[in-house]
Amino acid sequence: MPELPEVTTTVNGLKKALKDLSFLDVWTDLSKDNPIKQFKNTIKDKTFFIQFRKQIKNQKVISVERRAKNILINLSNGQTILIHLKMTGHIIVGLYNYEKKSGKWFPDENERKALHDPYNRFIHAVFSLSNGKSMVFCDSRKFGKITMLDTNTIHDSIHLKDIGHEPLDKSFTFEKFKERLLLKPSKNIKTVLMDQSLVAGIGNIYSDEMLWLSSIHPESKPKSIPNKSLKLLFISMQQVLNKGIDFGGDSMSDYRDIDGKRGNFQNHHNVYRKNKEGCGRKGCNGVIMRKVLDGRSAHFCNKHQKLFN
Repeated sequence: MPELPEVTTTVNGLKKALKDLSFLDVWTDLSKDNPIKQFKNTIKDKTFFIQFRKQIKNQKVISVERRAKNILINLSNGQTILIHLKMTGHIIVGLYNYEKKSGKWFPDENERKALHDPYNRFIHAVFSLSNGKSMVFCDSRKFGKITMLDTNTIHDSIHLKDIGHEPLDKSFTFEKFKERLLLKPSKNIKTVLMDQSLVAGIGNIYSDEMLWLSSIHPESKPKSIPNKSLKLLFISMQQVLNKGIDFGGDSMSDYRDIDGKRGNFQNHHNVYRKNKEGCGRKGCNGVIMRKVLDGRSAHFCNKHQKLFN
């Protein structure tokens, strides 16, 4: 699932690509007459999509922002499009053509090579833009969420109201970080870091990397981790997330940026998906191990990452 660095990369791209533009129309092949409960009030709900389409027409993009793993596109009519990429979603902006025979959208044959990447072919929503281009939503597993809410109350909505602190905000101090982790004192630290109600935007990849960097075993309990190690984890969290942004996100799986290009963070992993490889930490002769914790894979060094229980 795209995490904070991938969503930030997407938002930064959309800020430039959508500047001074308006949405003219929207298409989707996801809407159904009787969607399951979790898809109600999203574009997967046919009744909702009809209203969504009316509200989006000829609306100017005012701003684009991120909250946790959510993309928020604020419109001139006081509405905000909320997009959650979920497991395999990503957004691309480019020239696209609709093929009536297949009922599918394809990048223009003269478009940049990246748009023709096989991972970019699972197009399930297309937003027509006033400059002739389109903002398309690709999602091979169709888990993504697209909805619309009032801009003024969106942060109090069911989608955002229970989300924790942003880890890269200047106001998020070490003391606040420690306080959040200790709300779940006896849980595995790996699981606690990924709890979106505590700290926003961290997932499987970056939690593994920051625990490796701070020498903390993923099964350590927050209540038992020494203050010195927690401070190192706080610093490592910021370093790893900023590094992910600097490298344009992680494209080990489906993620692509708005130009259809791969990120580069997957080429800089220290531990994630390096099972049975030697630890790359200087002076460490450990081996990377993989273990399932609370239903998620954890990768860690069996030597330098200390277990605090």
